[in-house]
Amino acid sequence: MPRAFAITAAAIAAERERTRQDPSQFDIAKVIHLDQLELREMGPRDVHLRILAVAVEHNVDHAALADTANIAEIRGGKIYPGNSAVGEVIAVGPEVTRVKPGDVVVTHCNGEPDIYGYPLRIWAYDQPDSVGWYGEEAMVGDWQVIPAPLDCGLNLWEIAALPLRAPTAYHLWRRALGIFRVKVSRERRARLNVMGFGGGVSELFLMLAHAEGHRAFFCSGSEERRKHLEQLGIEPIDQKSFNRFASREDVKAFSNHTRDLTDGERMHIVCDMLRGPVFEAGVVTLGRMGVNVSAGWQLATACSYNSANLSVRQITLDHIHYETLDGCGAATELYGRVFKPTVHREIYAFEDLPRAVAEQHENIQTGIPIVRVAKDLPRSVRAIVP
Repeated sequence: MPRAFAITAAAIAAERERTRQDPSQFDIAKVIHLDQLELREMGPRDVHLRILAVAVEHNVDHAALADTANIAEIRGGKIYPGNSAVGEVIAVGPEVTRVKPGDVVVTHCNGEPDIYGYPLRIWAYDQPDSVGWYGEEAMVGDWQVIPAPLDCGLNLWEIAALPLRAPTAYHLWRRALGIFRVKVSRERRARLNVMGFGGGVSELFLMLAHAEGHRAFFCSGSEERRKHLEQLGIEPIDQKSFNRFASREDVKAFSNHTRDLTDGERMHIVCDMLRGPVFEAGVVTLGRMGVNVSAGWQLATACSYNSANLSVRQITLDHIHYETLDGCGAATELYGRVFKPTVHREIYAFEDLPRAVAEQHENIQTGIPIVRVAKDLPRSVRAIVP
């Protein structure tokens, strides 16, 4: 049987007991462990994958911490996480026509599309009976894979960074721009000021904005990530210069700085997590008619704001989740042409995946963390392995 990483409710309870319920002492690596996985029998529309590489995602952080919900307990005591992967097709069911054995594909995490195509649940998180891809092999439906654009100019690790993050960024950008254009036409303001905070999704969001001719700003505490985006034409802002918005004075200084950067007009669109310390900073830097868009709850699950103030300024706060199946395909077309992700300097070995998740939680990585799963890579990707 193939090996796969699992998170159990028992391991979470044991770590909580060890730390006496102190979240600051919780060691995520202790609750993610290697297990044996028996794959389900192949169906007529199924695809059997050998996993080549995966990206570490924040939903695994949530699953291990059980901070927003104890998803392992809810799903019966154990989950197999992982919803972003590059894999090689080993075999396909008799009704599969989109891919064939030997093809290299990327996955997406839309676990159950609603009537509009958006996910009701996320694969390998809250979708019942879903088994994730932090393992050596996987069995998936053919609708869950997209042919990997191996000729896009990215290396294998950069491609592995994108299957979850690129569709999220694509959805954020088309939503944010669409909402702003309801309020302000292109004829009234063609080139917008767009800012993103923090990590991989925001980076990709800003690449989309920049590719469409807008002025893009990346506010991050990571010098490596700021330098990477600056090389692409995206203007850097050092978040540490404002003490990560620890006080009202820091937020005010940041507001004044972004006002001066934009000749008093401020930001038209901001991408953040709509919570935690960046929330107030993201709202105050918005100009009139601005849009603040978010797809995450990494720092907290609640936020508050002055609705009267936002009404007068005609500010929109928009909460989104993951993309539609069509949106996932569209985002994949932009690999290497628009999306050029920052990848953490260390490519983790498969056995080191728990450490990769823990180091992501500690916010010490220089880019998107990638785990190499397969030691033996197919000939089709060897030329794009750094």
